[in-house]
Amino acid sequence: MVDWDYDYLIKLLALGDSGVGKTTFLYRYTDSKFDRKFTTTVGIDFREKRVVYTGTGADGTSERNFRVHLQLWDTAGQERFRSLTTAFFRDAMGFLLMFDLTNQQSFLNVRNWMSQLQANAYCDNPDVVLVGTKADLKDTRNVNSRQARELADRYGIPYLETSAVTGVHVDSAVTTLLNLVMKRMEQSTYGSEPNSSPAASHEVEEAPIRRWCSC
Repeated sequence: MVDWDYDYLIKLLALGDSGVGKTTFLYRYTDSKFDRKFTTTVGIDFREKRVVYTGTGADGTSERNFRVHLQLWDTAGQERFRSLTTAFFRDAMGFLLMFDLTNQQSFLNVRNWMSQLQANAYCDNPDVVLVGTKADLKDTRNVNSRQARELADRYGIPYLETSAVTGVHVDSAVTTLLNLVMKRMEQSTYGSEPNSSPAASHEVEEAPIRRWCSC
């Protein structure tokens, strides 16, 4: 597969407090493995994966499979890297907002992360999926599902509980976000130009992200 052998380049960004498990989550998604040896991310890192998305064809009604190259950006959660992290918000097309189900403070800090997203992302209503991590640690859980779902409902975003150890709902969380991003793009493309063809991969990568915002 050559470098440009895809239809869309989609950049997703994982964010949340340090230690919530962003790196192990992304590694589980891209490599289907769990590694306890990861150290705290310094600055920004990313992983990649190719997937197929079934979306709307050029006529706006028929289905078509699109080859998607995912770039999954892994951000540092420490305060000293915050300015670097927020600089990447505007380039990302969707966000995995993570908190640790065993750490109440990481959940309380979700509101702060959402405020930063609304201030720095491509629009004030970006595509976000709220992700509770470490769902396998049932004995030390400190955030209940009702709390998390109520917060997600308040923001109007999906919520999933995941585990990088077992793999539960890891794929589902990324797929849910990808579907939101792609549907926003389809609405932008076919809503204004019903007979237009999907943008080529180069155009999707280089075009300003703000043009996909329909908020």
